[in-house]
Amino acid sequence: MRSIGLMLFIYILFTPVVFAVEYVTLETSRGNITLQLDDEKAPITVANFLGYIDEGFYNQTVFHRVIPNFMIQGGGFTTDLKKKTGRAPIKNEADNGLKNLRGTIAMARTGVVDSATSEFFINHVDNRMLDHKVRDYGYAVFGKVIAGMDVVDNIAATKTVRKNALFVNLPESEILVKRIVRGKP
Repeated sequence: MRSIGLMLFIYILFTPVVFAVEYVTLETSRGNITLQLDDEKAPITVANFLGYIDEGFYNQTVFHRVIPNFMIQGGGFTTDLKKKTGRAPIKNEADNGLKNLRGTIAMARTGVVDSATSEFFINHVDNRMLDHKVRDYGYAVFGKVIAGMDVVDNIAATKTVRKNALFVNLPESEILVKRIVRGKP
């Protein structure tokens, strides 16, 4: 009996933990963007994002902040630019080793480190100044674009306008997130 327990302990000790690879597809008015999420390095952030997806929270929202050679941001406003009410903020996982490189997705937040809720951004270029401990705590990367970077480039090239103090880089023509679904198209 003792040897079975020892063998079981050794098996558990040396068996790697397997994380499921999660894919999601953003269906936008400009085309699809498919992401691979990193639930091993950003489990809290991925679970939060998937929770919003499963609720349909992102359906019929817009990219409300578009800055070429920086990033495109969405996940928080309806088509009539009303702020959506998200869940409680999550812990910032910017210290996970993932970098804000071109094509990565990260959580948007306020100046408060642990303030991210639903808004996200996709880096249009390498944005090392957003990485952990470069400027401040940083912005938590939790995945990367695996298809549709041309769509990100197209969105980033959109002409923007200043509507008010809140919407300084608002696309002149609406860029809709029709829905975000789990899986590849």
